Amino acid sequence: MRRNSKPFVKREEAAQHRINEKIYASEIRLVIEGEEPQVMSVAKGIALAEEQDMDLVEISPNATPPVCKIMDYKKFIYNQKRKQKELKAKQSKVILKEIRFGPNTDDHDFAFKLAHAKKFLEEGSKVKAYVFFKGRTIVFKDRGEILLLKFAQELADLGAVEQLPKLEGKKMILMINPKKK
Repeated sequence: MRRNSKPFVKREEAAQHRINEKIYASEIRLVIEGEEPQVMSVAKGIALAEEQDMDLVEISPNATPPVCKIMDYKKFIYNQKRKQKELKAKQSKVILKEIRFGPNTDDHDFAFKLAHAKKFLEEGSKVKAYVFFKGRTIVFKDRGEILLLKFAQELADLGAVEQLPKLEGKKMILMINPKKK
């Protein structure tokens, strides 16, 4: 036997729903599509499920009595996993790109970084532009703010400003979201 290993757990026991004989309640509320819910014993519910070659699945264990449904459990789990996979595929991941300026950035450097920012916004990434103040350059806060506002104005057709220039420590930060197409 291996040391420090977990005991073997059957896949059915690890499932999130109790099925058939694993339902512990004495009475259940059986929900059948197109009919009124019926309160009955677990044994009778299992017998009805076996007649249809299906499983009795506990849907709501915290209700009194627990709510159960007759269904093909493996097909149910398969469909749930497929839906989760589809939802995960539809999610869009937000990518944040950073662009750093100094308070005394020249026009050529500004144009170069602006071109990069345009490319990032066209790809659908968020852009975080910031002016980093080193040492005594903190006295040029107004230059940094003007630079960032000019940057936001140049990108107005591609992105919307999420956060106006704001000083945080030694950085003045501007956030720009890409516009939806």
